[in-house]
Amino acid sequence: MYKLNVRDHFMIAHSFRGETFGPAQRLHGATYVVDATFKREQLDDDGLVVDIALASEQLGAVLHDLNYRNLDDVPEFEGENTTTEFLAREIQERLVRAIHDGKLGPTASGCAALEVTLHESHVAWASYEDVV
Repeated sequence: MYKLNVRDHFMIAHSFRGETFGPAQRLHGATYVVDATFKREQLDDDGLVVDIALASEQLGAVLHDLNYRNLDDVPEFEGENTTTEFLAREIQERLVRAIHDGKLGPTASGCAALEVTLHESHVAWASYEDVV
């Protein structure tokens, strides 16, 4: 399996519901480093997993929509605990939509899977992977 990774970051504010989260029930901030790993069995005709420039551009576009936002105020997240795991899936699904919309080039649909990892700190992270 071939893999190509691009990295970016974004900053958000949010709070969580439920005793499980202790002090994180209060509004707090997080800065995430995001890795998007595109995976495929065979390289395309140009010898690529996916165009690295387009992958970086689309990851940046997805994160731009979340950056410097209080996620508690985002209508589509209403009623959700926007945990690191939740956000990893959300970003992965948005990137998959970008692939299907042709925003990563015509051969990106040859990717078998896409994994998104959010690094909450140097010791904690979460990932979500699914088929493209």
